[in-house]
Amino acid sequence: MPKFSVWAPKPKSIELVIGDKKYPMEKGEKGFYSLDLPGLKLPVDYFYCLDGERLRPDPASKFQPKGVHGPSRLYDTSFPWTDQEWKGIPLIDYIIYELHVGTFTPEGTFEAIIGKLPYLKELGITAIELMPVTEFPGERNWGYDGVHPFAPHHAYGGPFGFKKLINACHDAGFALILDVVYNHLGHEGNYLGEYGDYFNDHYKTPWGQAVNFDGENSDQVRRYVIENALYWQKDFHVDALRLDAVHAIYDFSATHILEEIKRDFKGIIFAESDLNDPRIIMPHERGGYEIDAQWSDDFHHSLFAYLTQIKSGYFADFGDPEQIIKSIREGFVYDGQYSVYRKKKFGRSSASLPGEQFVINLENHDQIGNAYEGRRLGTFLSIEAYKKASELLFFAPNIPLIFMGQEWMATTPFYYFTSYEDQKLAATVNEGRCQNPDLFQQSKLNWAELEKPDHQAMFQFYKDLIAKRKEKKCLSNCRKDLTEVTLNDQKDILILKRKDPSGEEEVLKIYLKGP
Repeated sequence: MPKFSVWAPKPKSIELVIGDKKYPMEKGEKGFYSLDLPGLKLPVDYFYCLDGERLRPDPASKFQPKGVHGPSRLYDTSFPWTDQEWKGIPLIDYIIYELHVGTFTPEGTFEAIIGKLPYLKELGITAIELMPVTEFPGERNWGYDGVHPFAPHHAYGGPFGFKKLINACHDAGFALILDVVYNHLGHEGNYLGEYGDYFNDHYKTPWGQAVNFDGENSDQVRRYVIENALYWQKDFHVDALRLDAVHAIYDFSATHILEEIKRDFKGIIFAESDLNDPRIIMPHERGGYEIDAQWSDDFHHSLFAYLTQIKSGYFADFGDPEQIIKSIREGFVYDGQYSVYRKKKFGRSSASLPGEQFVINLENHDQIGNAYEGRRLGTFLSIEAYKKASELLFFAPNIPLIFMGQEWMATTPFYYFTSYEDQKLAATVNEGRCQNPDLFQQSKLNWAELEKPDHQAMFQFYKDLIAKRKEKKCLSNCRKDLTEVTLNDQKDILILKRKDPSGEEEVLKIYLKGP
């Protein structure tokens, strides 16, 4: 029996609109409106009419087939899952491949990725991380401007296509990580504020209004976000979540929303944080939120700044090879000392936390698209320097992440792109440049590069690195306490010694040199 329910304490009345018919909804407790329509055949497209005048999509819409402004669709959610035997993989075995659905394949869909799974299997990847896939304005976007947190994007293949991809990933032995955004929602198509107090004006984020986690009427907002996390696990069998920019999640409640999400979500949770605050991943008994792992920017920044000698922006704080050593030994490089870039003391020590709680990378969507203005790391470095950096990525005692195409030293850029329908909004984003559809097309991977000898050789090199990491217990155990890392007197050779309780050892000498 189809049942419609919406939390909407702000409007004085709500009507369900299907076609040209309107059905008044009954107001219940705590600002909820509900309505049962027995005998309604699915699928059905619908709006909610607020106060008799504004047609709006459902704030918890599961599918937006006509985009962010269109009707929501109620559909049959059944799916022929074949992953009943899938048990997931432990955190320590994650070798992550981050990709953007729209640019990873020529088709730019969930189902097109399935055809690339044998390739990723050959490479040695164990987990696939998708940049955000929820409904955003238009057809092309990084996904961080989503406004329908429960609706897989229609241009990617919608809910059914997403389920097909996850099912195929599990059948092939891959864990699936979904990038989700709980600090803000995008601007265009964001109607949540008309329903209730979803946002809090006490705090600001660089991208929009902060989500209301601790203000008046925040209980239902917190539940909305927690239910979203559980929805991806229950309905889509997602293995892990990557929480975007948790430093912009403002919550001064006695129990932080991150702690609540981790308590209820039964998979692995990764966090992106710009705080260098170990409390995010520390256990409860030590005052932490107990998130499983977080991205470790200091590894990337220290290695990139040293190899390229670039000192702009936050790279001004990096460039000393000793910082590379510290990022491997401890995790955070900045753990309380003064930061020139931030103009203040920054960070807190992470030395006591295990290596598998830090995800490291040489490049990711953010570093390429923002810090490098679309340029990939391979355009800064020689092939040999690129290889040495890659060795360090896979042999450091952490969880490695690579960005799509990195494994063959792809030359295609990865720009920031949007396709807002609101032209005033489009003009404010980088003076409209991001709206250029050519940026999206140029950002698509060129798979023909793999046929060229240099790129094929790099792919084989990455394949061998991953195989060696898996083969050697001492290289895959993430034991910081069994890792020794030093520099020679000239500070151009990094000596990395990895050990395992089994007695296995590996000594690697990595010659660090610039471009």
